[in-house]
Amino acid sequence: MGVKGFVEGGIASIVAGCSTHPLDLIKVRMQLQGESHVPNPAVQTLRPALAFQTTTTTTSSAIHMPPPPVRVGPVATGIKIFRTEGVAALFSGVSATVLRQTLYSTTRMGLYDILKQKWTDKETKTMPLSRKITAGLIAGGIGAAVGNPADVAMVRMQADGRLPVSQRRNYTSVVDAITRMTKQEGVTSLWRGSSLTVNRAMLVTASQLASYDQIKEMILENGLMKDGLGTHVAASFSAGFVAAVASNPVDVIKTRVMNMKVEAGQKPPYAGALDCAIKTVKAEGPMALYKGFIPTISRQGPFTVVLFVTLEQVRKLLKDF
Repeated sequence: MGVKGFVEGGIASIVAGCSTHPLDLIKVRMQLQGESHVPNPAVQTLRPALAFQTTTTTTSSAIHMPPPPVRVGPVATGIKIFRTEGVAALFSGVSATVLRQTLYSTTRMGLYDILKQKWTDKETKTMPLSRKITAGLIAGGIGAAVGNPADVAMVRMQADGRLPVSQRRNYTSVVDAITRMTKQEGVTSLWRGSSLTVNRAMLVTASQLASYDQIKEMILENGLMKDGLGTHVAASFSAGFVAAVASNPVDVIKTRVMNMKVEAGQKPPYAGALDCAIKTVKAEGPMALYKGFIPTISRQGPFTVVLFVTLEQVRKLLKDF
């Protein structure tokens, strides 16, 4: 039964991940909007003797502040990618998505299923919400640790098209990405941002899987709908919304930390997750942590629906095994 849960969860996750990959790519591009590591020109263009003067004798023409970057929505982002990079760019990093779902989602879905079977009351056939959340936290954390290399590769491949041509990494596949990262930046680069990945995965899995099971039970217990496609869609979309709200801030920081380019002998743009969060909020405001929320829910909703609807169908197919 334990192996069966991993197989069912893995198949459903791969189908859901591939079918919603373009939405995930748009989300990543939007989360990176406004990010800049260019030194402050107001200080860089002044001589040291003038950089710390408090008088107002310096004319405004001596200091040129660049205008804030224009932020665009998910539809405009998608159209821009299509026009400048081609339709194939919407599936950049899909090989990494397949590997990520194979490692991360298969692990978390399988472990959650095992814990659910162990912790479900044998008489009432129910499981308290607190145990569902705990099972999700455990399964999500372990799954994220296993799948982090593929997650880093996926973020980089999705974000590559927004860089100038001379700065692009141009990974040909997830294997190429992981191989080059290991050679150029060391093995530890494969687990860059892993603490964020683990935290996000714990939040997503606990909110997504626990919410789905709880909402599905409530619908069936109150007789609102029968156990069928309608119930599965309603419960899964609700679970997707809960997961998006809970995980978006961590997801923004995770994306930026994973995507940062570390040059040999130079200080990295971010010292860590907390440093990235502080710099992001200072530079762009608190709502920057919910940057890309519309594509997140636009992706998380369909992803969760496809995930659980596929999972329910796969369970029916494999019920005799």
